[in-house]
Amino acid sequence: MPDLLLILFLFNLALFLLHEMDAIRRSEWRLFIVLKDLEDSKAYQIFTIIHLFLYVIILTLLFSQYQTITFWVLDIFFIIHAILHLLFERHPRNEFKNTFSRAIIYPMGMLAAIHLFFFINV
Repeated sequence: MPDLLLILFLFNLALFLLHEMDAIRRSEWRLFIVLKDLEDSKAYQIFTIIHLFLYVIILTLLFSQYQTITFWVLDIFFIIHAILHLLFERHPRNEFKNTFSRAIIYPMGMLAAIHLFFFINV
C-alpha cells in the first residue's frame, strides 16, 4: 500500500480511537439495546472492556496476513458507523450533538470512503 494511503488509514483509525474516548465521555452505551438499561457504572465498565478486546483484535489483524481484508472491513465499518450516527441524531439519549463530536464522526466516514476508493483502485 502506498505510504499516503497508509497514513490516511492510520489517521482515520486514530479518529476512531478518539471518537471512542469521546463515546465514553458521552455515555454512548445508553444508545445500545443491551447496555442502555444497566446502571451507568456497570454499563461503562462493560462498554470499556469490550473496547479493550476490540482494539486487540483490530491491531492483531492489522499486523497479520489478513491486513488487506481488515482495511476493507474497517473502512466499511467507519462508513456505516457515520451513517448510523447521522440516523441517530435525534435520539433523546444521543450526546454527540456538538461540533467536536461531529468533527470526529463524519470525517471518519468520508475519509474511509476516500481510502476505500483509492485502496480498491491501486
